This record gives sequence, C-alpha cells and structure tokens, in this order.
Amino acid sequence: MHIQLGEIEIVVTHKAIKHVHLSVHPPLGRVTLVAPTDTCIDVVRAYAISKLGWIREQQIKLRNQAREMPRQFIEGESHYLWGHRYLLSIVEQDVKPSVTLDHRCIRLQVRPGSNQSKCAEVIHNWHKELLHQVIPVFIRHWEERLSVKVAAYFLQHMKTRWGSCNPRKGHIRLNTELVKKPKHLLEYVIVHEMIHLIEPTHNDSFITILDEHYPHWREVRVELNALPLTAEEWQVND
Repeated sequence: MHIQLGEIEIVVTHKAIKHVHLSVHPPLGRVTLVAPTDTCIDVVRAYAISKLGWIREQQIKLRNQAREMPRQFIEGESHYLWGHRYLLSIVEQDVKPSVTLDHRCIRLQVRPGSNQSKCAEVIHNWHKELLHQVIPVFIRHWEERLSVKVAAYFLQHMKTRWGSCNPRKGHIRLNTELVKKPKHLLEYVIVHEMIHLIEPTHNDSFITILDEHYPHWREVRVELNALPLTAEEWQVND
C-alpha cells in the first residue's frame, strides 16, 4: 500500500505491533511506515502528514550526505579501514599478491601489469580476511549475551543492505563494506541480525530486545547512516 503526500511517497505495511514505525532510508530518502494491524488508512495518513516536516528534514540530510568516489586503485589514493583513512601504495613484483598495513599506508603488492579489476580483487579478499578475524569474536560474545547460536555466518558484497538473517537456518550474512566502518558499527549490525534469531521481524518485541541488550543502538545507527556512502547505493537493514 502506498500513500502519496505531495512529492513524497510512503510505503505502508501493517504488522502485529503496538506502535507506528516511520523510517526514512538511505541513500535517497525512501520512506516506509509500519502500522499496527487494525490501523485504518485515514489514521495512517493523518500520522504521516503530522510528520512531513521531519520526513523532509531527514531526506535533505541524506541527499547532502558525502559520497565516496569509485576507487581506481592508483598510487596515493585514499582508502578506509575500520573508520580510518589510509593512502594506497602499490608495489609491482612477480610474486603472489598480498596486502599489508603500515601506519597510515595500505601496501598492495601485485604482479607487474595487474589491472584495476585484479587490484580490487586482492583488496576485497584482504578485507574478508580482516573481517574473519573480528566477526567470530563479536558473535561468541553476543551468543552468550543473547542465549542464541549462530550456525554460520557469510560475507558478501551486497548492494542493498548491511546485513541479513535466516532465522530458520541460524545463518547471518554481513556486507564486506563494513570493514571500512568503525568496528562498533560492525558490532551493531551483528547484534541486529543475531536478535533476528530470536524475533524474525522488526516488531515491538524486536525493539524491546534491542533496547535491553544494546540500548544505544539508535545513536549507532545514526552514526552508520551519517558516514560517507560508497559510490553504490547502500541501505541499512533496519
């Protein structure tokens, strides 16, 4: 169901929840509204109208948000790791490609004549190695806190969300782009997806669990949304 308020289109769904949830999603300001099952459309429309000022304010913030340029993998280019900026140094040697971190420099070693695609592949694989070093630590900590078990996690370069969960299989999936963000933002996404093992939907029960175990999640989500977007269009899974 859709509501059109001037230039603003709002996607409306009804769920078994107690309160209305209105969200403005990055990167372009898509608006969704989730209402309790028995809420009539006139009440939903009236609520949305009362929030028009807030919706427009959030959309302006998102549209003004910084956006990263596509990486070309050239000498001296800026790259981000765990929220910090590094300069790329490229070394061509006829040995197995590798990546090392040296103070504020990411040293990419590739074979002579390697193209941009090959450099991107080497960096991407390195990113996954770094994530594999950190994610299991977070998962073990939160398995104990939440009394849940993650059967498996997967890394994927996803275009539309930071994470996802398959509650039936006990699997969570995480976006490899999270390696560029501060580690506490990665932890937030992990906690969010692990709570879906308890409550699959974003209902009041889900919010209650999140409030109890990760009370500052709203501030962290704002921080994640406020960071520069990549050249592609990402969306927080909220």
